[in-house]
Amino acid sequence: MKTVADLLGRLQALHADTAQTPIFNPVFQLSLELSRLLERGDLTLDDCEAMIAQLEGEALQHRADRLRSMTAPVAPAANDAALAELFEEADFAAFRMRWERPQLHAVFTAHPTFLLSPAETDAVAHAAASDGEIAIDPASATAGARPAITLDYEHQQAMAAIANAQDARDRIVSGLLSHAAREWPADWLRLQPLPFRFASWVGYDMDGRTDIRWHVSIGFRLAEKAQRLARYAEALGRIDGKHPLLSELQHAASYAQERAEDFSADLSDPAALSVAANRLTARDPRKLLSLARYIDALEAEAATSQRPRAVALKTLAAAMRADGLGMGWIHFRVNAKQLHNAVRRRLDPEGSLDLASKGAIVHLRNAIAEVTPLRVNFASLAIESSTAIRQFVAMAQILSHIDADAPIRMLVAECEEPATVLAALYFAKLFGVADKVDVSPLFETETALEHGGRFLDALLEEEEYRAYARVRGRVSVQTGFSDAGRFVGQVPASLAIERLQGRLAQAMETNGLSDVAALIFDTHGESMGRGAHPGSFADRLAWPLSPWARRRFVRAGIRLEPEVSFQGGDGYLYFATPELALATLTRIAEARPAETDPQAPADQFYRRTDLSLDFYRAVRDHQHQHLESRTYSRAVTAFGLGLLNSTGSRVSRRQSDINADREMSLRQIRAIPHNAVLQQLGYPVNVIAGIGTAADGNYDELAQLLRGSERGRQLIRLVRSANALASIKTVAAFGELFNSAYWASRPYRGMEDHLSEACEALAEYLVKDDRIGVFRRLASRLRVDALKLHRLLELLPDESPMRNREAVRRAIGVCQALRLTLFQHMFLRAVSIPMFSRVNDISRDDVLEMVFTLRVEEALAELRRAFPTSFPQIGDFDLTEAADYPDGSDDGYQAIRRDFIEPIERAYTLSRRITTAIANQFGAHG
Repeated sequence: MKTVADLLGRLQALHADTAQTPIFNPVFQLSLELSRLLERGDLTLDDCEAMIAQLEGEALQHRADRLRSMTAPVAPAANDAALAELFEEADFAAFRMRWERPQLHAVFTAHPTFLLSPAETDAVAHAAASDGEIAIDPASATAGARPAITLDYEHQQAMAAIANAQDARDRIVSGLLSHAAREWPADWLRLQPLPFRFASWVGYDMDGRTDIRWHVSIGFRLAEKAQRLARYAEALGRIDGKHPLLSELQHAASYAQERAEDFSADLSDPAALSVAANRLTARDPRKLLSLARYIDALEAEAATSQRPRAVALKTLAAAMRADGLGMGWIHFRVNAKQLHNAVRRRLDPEGSLDLASKGAIVHLRNAIAEVTPLRVNFASLAIESSTAIRQFVAMAQILSHIDADAPIRMLVAECEEPATVLAALYFAKLFGVADKVDVSPLFETETALEHGGRFLDALLEEEEYRAYARVRGRVSVQTGFSDAGRFVGQVPASLAIERLQGRLAQAMETNGLSDVAALIFDTHGESMGRGAHPGSFADRLAWPLSPWARRRFVRAGIRLEPEVSFQGGDGYLYFATPELALATLTRIAEARPAETDPQAPADQFYRRTDLSLDFYRAVRDHQHQHLESRTYSRAVTAFGLGLLNSTGSRVSRRQSDINADREMSLRQIRAIPHNAVLQQLGYPVNVIAGIGTAADGNYDELAQLLRGSERGRQLIRLVRSANALASIKTVAAFGELFNSAYWASRPYRGMEDHLSEACEALAEYLVKDDRIGVFRRLASRLRVDALKLHRLLELLPDESPMRNREAVRRAIGVCQALRLTLFQHMFLRAVSIPMFSRVNDISRDDVLEMVFTLRVEEALAELRRAFPTSFPQIGDFDLTEAADYPDGSDDGYQAIRRDFIEPIERAYTLSRRITTAIANQFGAHG
């Protein structure tokens, strides 16, 4: 068995044996057969690598196929035609109303999902964007170097994606203007199209990280300004290479780039900071703080130009109106605790104020009413120790010295008290930025979702907040599918967030805020486990902001501003080429996420609350049982984070937990790695689990409700997509690695005498290990729930069956079997390493446990320290006294390196390549 075809055929044959022996595990059996071949030399790591390379290529191909299916048609001509149909309107007033306000705000975030190398990204994107058959050359796709994923790298990737998005939007705007000019020649020049806005928080998100210095954020904003001004100049140059405004834009871009370079330097020295700050704050004819003059000039020129030139000028003016002096708007983000610490320091130095109390709201209400704005400078930034205050001061400096027009979002994570928003509003007023900053609470914790309605009622009752919202023209909130999907399950999270959105519409109407917009930022990721529906782009947009929720706003007369995130390398794929960017924006325009039909018939899912609420609560309770279960927690953290590749600059473990005990808890790891581990273990628990149990005893009535409900069918489409890739047998197979009886029995009957000593050592060591029982118990629980799920699914139509389902499942099974083979190879090598003395308080058993929990890099470092191969030679010394020893017979520990350490390292490296292949089959990382 040295080819992927051999493995696929063998796995299929082994699956047939489950009919005779239900508890038989074909994935683990295949790994055993491969392990036996590997350990006796009939299979090599080179052979394994060749098969893994083929599986990687096929997984990339699957990823490209999925990307194309989500964005199809991708050909620009096809999307121009689709847009032309969308442009048809009865009159100019209706046309303006639709296209002068964003259908969507797209935020390019940098959560750690940079799974693919640049070469792999290019291969997937160009295959998806092509018209022909999807065919990826594995050798070329995986040959490129994988760069270190730094914050700078993430920022560069975000800007590249936004640039493609801007170009696609320009094409759409140009089409809009051309259509309007033909249909309404007397009116079209009054049109100011704004179909999409773009934003980013890369370099500005301080939630959960302390590694972003304040001057990094300033430097990024200046670099974005320089890039955008250069792109404006390029666009104007294409219209007229001698345009009088061209040199002004070019000089402004050069000036912004110079200032960006100033702030990219080390500014820890006050003298260096003073020089950089004084250059930025000084008057300079090249310094632009607003584009209003340029927009007016371009619009005025368009009014006296021939139609093609007028369309081009107005397209450029529309881009300036949308983006301002940056690649898009920016989102700062802090944690509620950071704000609490800051406000206590400012208003409650004795710590006597309970921010959850009504007294805190009264105190903050008075503080906001009486606040006197303070002036700040860059020294204020340099000496400020509070993260939250520093962000407000940074915003003040950006508005004063970089872009005076573009608003800034202040996202507040883990926001559970109205006082937190008022605290943010206090600081916004204190530093004179309240008229340009949208404070946006994030609802994603269990508490925030459960009590979010009361939170919104209390906040919108505050006159200071209502006055602020009217100044800003919107109420901004953020709903998260990250921790919410992890702690209450993805399906209950979506339904809870939907109800919260409905409560927002009600609270705005009740408190007289129907005259301002509701900006709802749904920060889902790209995987099913983070709220990205894989069915279609329409499902992707309707899953976090359903038609039911939209109708609540429309019926209250509230304008809706929907906003979604495109997260990291996975999300940026949608904008990786000009063709994909245009296709993505066209699919969004077709879905019209900012609109809905208020007269649409009621969905029975919301009418039959006797069924739907019970269903929601049952799924939530089942998910909560997993979360609180010692079995689930132990299984998910059994390998730590060793199953995963590094996919971002933000740490995967919460920073406060870096020095925690070796045994991790679920709350110590972030949502993305949590979901990624579930993918790698083979079962997306937080998507699937509980659906079957919730239907138990009421299958027919619930199935009837789900069949007749668009929301219900959408829910089932999500569950089916996850279930199509899931394998409970794989979950159980991981536990068998720790089965003492397996290792003790493996050399039985003399089949592997050469492994008898290593297997005996493993069997003895693992007698005390709990992971075999943990994985078996988890698999049993999942199986019982899955049986009930399958019973429910049999009563429901499969609206979008997965193409090549069995082939994909077999490919994932082969990946898993190969990885289990590599793990067994690592275990056998690790337990066979000779004894060594305790070094740096690390024993041989400690090293073994590191390998068993996939802390392999740490284990290898300790082994290299215990068995060095580079040390001083007698010839290195210039001594007069003669010596006969050492006599050259000691070769050090080269053999140990060759036979044990290097095979472990290579096997682990290959296993991480399998991780990428499996994530690509799932369509995203985490």
